[in-house]
Amino acid sequence: MTKVNREIVVSEALELLDEVGLDAVSTRRLAKRLGVEQPSLYWYFRTKKDLIAAMAEAAMAPHTAAPLPTPDDDWRDWFLDNARSFRRTLLLRRDGARLHAGSTPVNDLDRIRRKMDFLVTSGVPERDAQMAMLAAGRFTVGSVLEEQADAGSGDGSEPPADLPAIDYESAFEAGLTLILDGLVHRTAAGAASPSAHSPVGR
Repeated sequence: MTKVNREIVVSEALELLDEVGLDAVSTRRLAKRLGVEQPSLYWYFRTKKDLIAAMAEAAMAPHTAAPLPTPDDDWRDWFLDNARSFRRTLLLRRDGARLHAGSTPVNDLDRIRRKMDFLVTSGVPERDAQMAMLAAGRFTVGSVLEEQADAGSGDGSEPPADLPAIDYESAFEAGLTLILDGLVHRTAAGAASPSAHSPVGR
């Protein structure tokens, strides 16, 4: 019998995901892959939902291991790089965006707070920083979701001749830049407002 622990179960589940896609991942298939009885998996995960959540967390490892911003970083460059890192990580796994969608980064909350603190310390209004990070995150998931859906359609049909080809990376960069431009504008407007320079505004 294969020696199994929680980490091995998650690792093999991610390999299974890459092979068959999210819809076909099942505890039955995973147990067969591990060479164990299906009920034994419940020792590690009480439900399939718990397993999917653990897979989503593990799949984010490359992004969550990225260096946190430092006081010397330009917040605008960091904002772009952070979203790009998130996109690259989602693309590493088949159905990576679907796997991540709806998950809660409970073990990454401290890093998220530190990222937010960096933006606010850099002069970005707190509420705007929160909304921009949320918008960039959801935009990234949606972009990758569309990209992976197109890549996995496999129906062999040809798109209409007059339909322009989509360069997903360029489209992502354009949308991300628009989000950043809006945040830069709001940050500059906030810094220029009278309340930002009065004792009451502090």
